[in-house]
Amino acid sequence: MKKGIQTRKNIVAQSLQLFSVKGFYNTSINDILEATRLTKGGLYGHFRSKEDIWYAVYDEAVKIWRAKVLKDVNAIRDPLERIEKTISNDMREYLGSDIFDGGCFFFNMLGELSGQSSTMTRHILRGFVQFARLLEQWLKAATDEGLLKQGLDHKGIANFIVITLNGAAPLYAASREAAILDHTIKQLHFFIQQLRK
Repeated sequence: MKKGIQTRKNIVAQSLQLFSVKGFYNTSINDILEATRLTKGGLYGHFRSKEDIWYAVYDEAVKIWRAKVLKDVNAIRDPLERIEKTISNDMREYLGSDIFDGGCFFFNMLGELSGQSSTMTRHILRGFVQFARLLEQWLKAATDEGLLKQGLDHKGIANFIVITLNGAAPLYAASREAAILDHTIKQLHFFIQQLRK
């Protein structure tokens, strides 16, 4: 039982790096077999298809993202400081840590799969929407606590933050310049400070 769990984890870990670097469509089953040192029978004993592997890889990437981006966030009482910490974590702990060899897994997959697989694309987009909703909840909490100016569009602000973070991802992946991360953090923190009463 333990060996089966370890084998499955290894398939997911190796495929995550392969999909991140080569993309989903350019990664063949043979690439996965070579990376995991499994036979086809061994691989298909755990997953029915490459697409099934992708969904497991996506779930693992989300776990990694959450562990990095939401680290120490819940301990922060001020909702706006919580958002600022999340932004810093996303840029430095997630993107800047080069966890995935090819850069941001989600951005890479969204770019590749758009127009190719509407089901997989929607799956990724749901993750971005959930992240924006979390930020929106924190913005509403800040308004309820009297920290924000009145009449602000919480949803629009949350979407703007998510779009800005994702705009930094390909620029950083292409250049590996830490200044891109620092500049994004600084400008988003400045933006959030302008929302305070």
